[in-house]
This record gives sequence, C-alpha cells and structure tokens, in this order.
Amino acid sequence: MKATAVDIQNYLPHRAPMLMVDLILNIDSSSVETVFLVEEDNIFVQNNVFIEAGLIENTAQTCSAIVGKKYFFDDNGLENENVNVIGFISALKNVKIHALPKVGDSIITKADLVSKFTGDDYTLCTMSCKSSVENQILLECEINLFIQKTISVS
Repeated sequence: MKATAVDIQNYLPHRAPMLMVDLILNIDSSSVETVFLVEEDNIFVQNNVFIEAGLIENTAQTCSAIVGKKYFFDDNGLENENVNVIGFISALKNVKIHALPKVGDSIITKADLVSKFTGDDYTLCTMSCKSSVENQILLECEINLFIQKTISVS
C-alpha cells in the first residue's frame, strides 16, 4: 500500500504532546517515509533545538507506522475500530547523531524493514533508519520494536 500525505494518527496510538510525526509521505510493506515540523512548544525542544530523545522518538514512531498498520487496518484495508496497542523500543543499535534540528525545521525520516517476526497479537521487527533536514543527515540507527495488541475492556 503506497500513500501520500497520510495522517499518522491512522497508524499510531500516539497523540499530542507525544506525537512526533505529522504525516506519512510514503508507506509500503517494507519502508516508510514521514515528515515532522519541529515547533517551539514541542516537549523535546530546549533552547530552540530538538534534542536527541526527540529524534529517537520521531524515528520510533516512523518505524511503528509499518508495524502498527496491521492492527489498525484489516486485510481489505478497512479500518479496525477500538484497537489498542502497546509498543516500545527493545533496542537501539549503531546510533549516530550527526546534528540536531532547530525550531521550524521539517525532519524527513526514512525507515526500511530489515526483519520482522509476527505472532497472533504481537510483532517484533528491526528497522534501518535515517533522519534528515534538507540534505543534512541528523540521525542514523537500527531500531528494534515490539508492538502488541491489547485487550479492550468495556
């Protein structure tokens, strides 16, 4: 499934102030590209700079869009309602932070699926990631994610 300018909230449970991706620019089964505008009131902004923890959260949320997609949409592309998932970073590898973006910068984050293991209600994956502003690389890393569907109690 390829998409252009898709609302990330269709793929993630995150909401403000912890939402660190604005739109999905492109997505398919093995890669995703997102954009995020750094705003002054962001919780990860200090002295007009988006700090390292924000870059890592942006990367994790970008990666989660591929993994989380299976829980939010059925095989026919129809949205599943009342889905709850929990996810976390299980490992960061080969992290290189080259620069930090400033307020007003738009971060483009690209992630490619390296490996994925899927159970009935969970997914483990490894993603290769790169974030940039214009032609300047900000972050490069590999990230392992664990995402699990949780049971809704009414």
